Amino acid sequence: MGNCFGSQADDESHNQRNKFVNPTSSVLFTPGTSRGYSNGGGMSISSSSADQSQVSSAASDVTVVNGEILPTPNLKVYNYSELRSATRNFKPDSILGVGGFGTVYKGWVDERTLAPSKPGSGMIVAIKKLNRESVQGFQEWQSEVKFLGRLSHPNLVRLFGYCWDDEELLLVYEFIPKGSLENHLFRRNAATEPLPWDVRLKIAIGAARGLAFLHSSEKKIIYRDFKASNILLDMNYNAKIADFGLAKLGPSGGESHVTTRIMGTYGYAAPEYVATGHLYVKSDVYGFGVVLLEILKGLRAMDSRRPPGQQNLVDWLKPLLANKRKLKLIMDARIEGQYSSKAAHLATQLTLRCLETEPKNRPSMKEVVEVLEQIQAIKGKPQQSKDASSRSSSNRDGRSVGNRHQPSHYRAGVGAQR
Repeated sequence: MGNCFGSQADDESHNQRNKFVNPTSSVLFTPGTSRGYSNGGGMSISSSSADQSQVSSAASDVTVVNGEILPTPNLKVYNYSELRSATRNFKPDSILGVGGFGTVYKGWVDERTLAPSKPGSGMIVAIKKLNRESVQGFQEWQSEVKFLGRLSHPNLVRLFGYCWDDEELLLVYEFIPKGSLENHLFRRNAATEPLPWDVRLKIAIGAARGLAFLHSSEKKIIYRDFKASNILLDMNYNAKIADFGLAKLGPSGGESHVTTRIMGTYGYAAPEYVATGHLYVKSDVYGFGVVLLEILKGLRAMDSRRPPGQQNLVDWLKPLLANKRKLKLIMDARIEGQYSSKAAHLATQLTLRCLETEPKNRPSMKEVVEVLEQIQAIKGKPQQSKDASSRSSSNRDGRSVGNRHQPSHYRAGVGAQR
């Protein structure tokens, strides 16, 4: 999940491990109840809790950005023995990734019923198993169920179900075969081609649509940990946002922000949040701006191995974004010749707006989506250098993008390294 890099007054309760807050109710219940209140078809307890009513009030926007917000989570409840069987007893060769939350395993379920199936048959899923010692992970596990269990959108990873059996806490997600954007964007392997411009733009648009969906409801959801490792890619490079462990309900009652302890990832968190603990809906927009800059440049937001003055990508490149003559310094040299100068300039201008110091000056994610789609529609002639033209000719071997990019391991959201 996110890395804690500060301390502020925390408005989030710290629940004991021997109790569990039902995401659809304010009532505390004990471990055995998780198997007693549902037959595996999903949560069905009615509730009048504040969080329930706040998210449910948004359910009227069911068609917003081709997504849906459910009044209650629709999740399958598994027991530990079922998931142990589905993963071949959590064998090491089933591991997809390891992160701060715990370990992610490959498992199998029936495509129709989602019931655990014999390994090797049915549908592959990603099963995230919480480290027993992780107090923060327990809270984030609850947040995943509370938020992702109610959200349905093409650009959000789907959560199928969960398990809480004594001390064992697990989550069952759809399996996203190509891993994270981070895994593809920052590899420096001579045997692999860099992500092309059109694919990068497609990924940015998909991720922006996912955030726009979260922000579009009456009771806005603030994602709070937007970064390249939390954007997963399916076989067609469609982006899916994963890892809702730090998500928060947005401000209510006319307030502009919520105040919470500072958690997130260095280099991506908005400056107002780091400085004050004040979290705005447009704090997510700043994080998107950082990722968009990574997509344009092909470098990580933070890298101590870079020369002094270049280790923080935003500090280094933000002063250049307003100058059209600096495009060559901003853009990834590996994709030179794949985009028009007009498209690149519009992308840098959008990035600059997302990175505005004042939250109110940043665009909404809806506007970000619109601008990215305009950039995608630009059909102008790409700026192509002689070297880029030569590289392009040598690479005309008929290979598709999908054949060139295979993930080295499965990360973000369902096993991201922190």
